[in-house]
Amino acid sequence: MVSTSSTQGRDAQDPYGASEAAGSQTSQGRVFTVTGQDWDSVVAGVADEGDDRVVVNMGPQHPSTHGVLRLILELEGETVTEARAGIGYLHTGIEKNMEFRSWTQGVTFCTRMDYLAPFHNELTYCLGVERLLGIEDEIPEAATVMRVLLSELNRISSHLVCIATGGMEIGALTVMTIGFRERELVLDLFETITGLRMNHAFIRPGGVAQSLPDGALDQVTDFVKLMKKRLPEYAALCNANPIFKGRLVDVGHLDLAGCLALGITGPALRSTGYAWDLRKTQPYCGYEDYEFDVITRDSADAYGRFRIRLDEMWESLRIVEQAVARLEGLKGAPIMVGDKKIAWPSQLSVGTDGMGNSLDHIKHIMGESMEALIHHFKLVTEGFRVPAGQAYVPVESPRGELGAHVVSDGGTRPYRVHFRDPSFTNLQATSVMSEGGMVADVIVAIASIDPVMGGVDR
Repeated sequence: MVSTSSTQGRDAQDPYGASEAAGSQTSQGRVFTVTGQDWDSVVAGVADEGDDRVVVNMGPQHPSTHGVLRLILELEGETVTEARAGIGYLHTGIEKNMEFRSWTQGVTFCTRMDYLAPFHNELTYCLGVERLLGIEDEIPEAATVMRVLLSELNRISSHLVCIATGGMEIGALTVMTIGFRERELVLDLFETITGLRMNHAFIRPGGVAQSLPDGALDQVTDFVKLMKKRLPEYAALCNANPIFKGRLVDVGHLDLAGCLALGITGPALRSTGYAWDLRKTQPYCGYEDYEFDVITRDSADAYGRFRIRLDEMWESLRIVEQAVARLEGLKGAPIMVGDKKIAWPSQLSVGTDGMGNSLDHIKHIMGESMEALIHHFKLVTEGFRVPAGQAYVPVESPRGELGAHVVSDGGTRPYRVHFRDPSFTNLQATSVMSEGGMVADVIVAIASIDPVMGGVDR
């Protein structure tokens, strides 16, 4: 065991520590006091002990880790005796940057955190802002249903990436290729509806940026029909595959007590049999009016988490079908609050030249009403004011509870925004899931957590 401490009576000519490491015997074995320039003697001392353990780095750019995650593993042969996660390699200062932008501009930052679930990032932030504004009951129904539709499509695309990359990391390349094949179809839908495949900034305080374009619901319906044919392929490839089960069953075990102690949410928690899903337990966006089941299993291992994600995609398809049916009866309905002091930007449309304001709106503010032009200018450049206070409205992201703690001092910019990202919290389970297992099983354990480092580091 190696410890670091200060020493009494250092050599006055050596400000960095003694030239030799002082050794002592304890009930835990030999302890070496490291004080500076004596590392060589410490290494020699450890070698004399005959300890076969070695510390290795896995990542931060290892082909089998999710993103820029660094794993510090202490190994005894092929067995992991200690595992720690090193993070911070993808820090982008998103939360701090949001303090220097208007409330609406903040959406363009938070959508980039968990880049596999951008709509959930936007949704929790906007729900918090709307609670501070006191307009939760004024959000148009069409906007709320569109938020649900996009969130569930996003859940499907995120789970597809988890299953695809998890399969790739253990050698199941067919799972990877078909997973990304289906994800491309979801991204095509996002591009049709929002104009972008990711980093959408589509969900805004007060509603959404624009109405559904013509033909979008038909495309969503076709996608649902296709996915109902494609999802059974994953079950056929993996569910009863003895090699796949051999790599996942009883690997990365974490029971309910461990999940509750560490604050673990999402599929990892539901794999213990605990049916905790915020869409049911703390409904938002009208989820209480949708019919779907909370998927649970009782294996508490990587295989159970895989099966949960696979089954959750079926439930998301159920919700998407219900959302499509509702939106068909809401064509032409408003998608932004009626308060023109909040609705920013107004009259957004998508034309042949990309995304911008509609020609009718431009004609009105540029040629018909000086007051409308002034209001538009102030709303876009300065933004609206949010009453002082704080709010936290969590949502159920593909990885668990995602929440934004939004604080306002009454100005046109957030005083503070801090996100409770499930990837950050769930990574605490790395050591519990990995220690005592084989080094090859570390990859499976991490894949079953499904961390996204953009959300971890922010």
